[in-house]
Amino acid sequence: MFAIELISDAILPLNTSDSVQRAVDRMIEYRIRHLAIVNEDQFSGLLAESDIPAEADLQAPIGALGLSMVNPYVLEDQHIYDVIRLFYEQQLTIVPVLDAKKSYVGMIAINAINEYFARITAVVQPGGIIVLEIDNKNNSLAHMSQIVESDNAQILSSYVRTFPDSTRMEVTLKINKQDISAIIATFLRYEYHIKATFNYNDNNDNSMERFDSFMNYLNL
Repeated sequence: MFAIELISDAILPLNTSDSVQRAVDRMIEYRIRHLAIVNEDQFSGLLAESDIPAEADLQAPIGALGLSMVNPYVLEDQHIYDVIRLFYEQQLTIVPVLDAKKSYVGMIAINAINEYFARITAVVQPGGIIVLEIDNKNNSLAHMSQIVESDNAQILSSYVRTFPDSTRMEVTLKINKQDISAIIATFLRYEYHIKATFNYNDNNDNSMERFDSFMNYLNL
């Protein structure tokens, strides 16, 4: 997925002639702490909430404020992982997106990243979760897939967690089957170390409700 695919039209950028009051009002309205500054199609920088002094003249133009962010943007054809890295490294709530000519295209809000993760990790789909602890030299997703598929199941999503100064890693598998007991038994037979398992189903699982509550919390 590319950055341009997550652009939101709901959040409007600022202009350097806009007042500090307008910037504050928009941050409150959109529930974010950053806003892009755009003059026509030219990206002029990213205004952070912390760039606005407590004693600032609310009627002064934001163009008079100093900006603390350096090149906080991605290009429209950059991978979503680059967007996530920028969100994380600079603790942003929005990321501006530019085209190859450095013209402003739009911005990505943090909620779009949350929704993206929800889709790729299949968090709202019923099934089971198996957490394996393995040596990084034996990280064969193909073999893990064969074990899961041997019980007529499929891996909906997977991700790896590594640890500093360790040759061990965690592999988390989300499987489209509620009863994963046979799959667990097969992993044990192949001497995999199972660190944890979780089972979810349509009838008694409230994962969708919990996800909606989480998204509402992020919008506070």
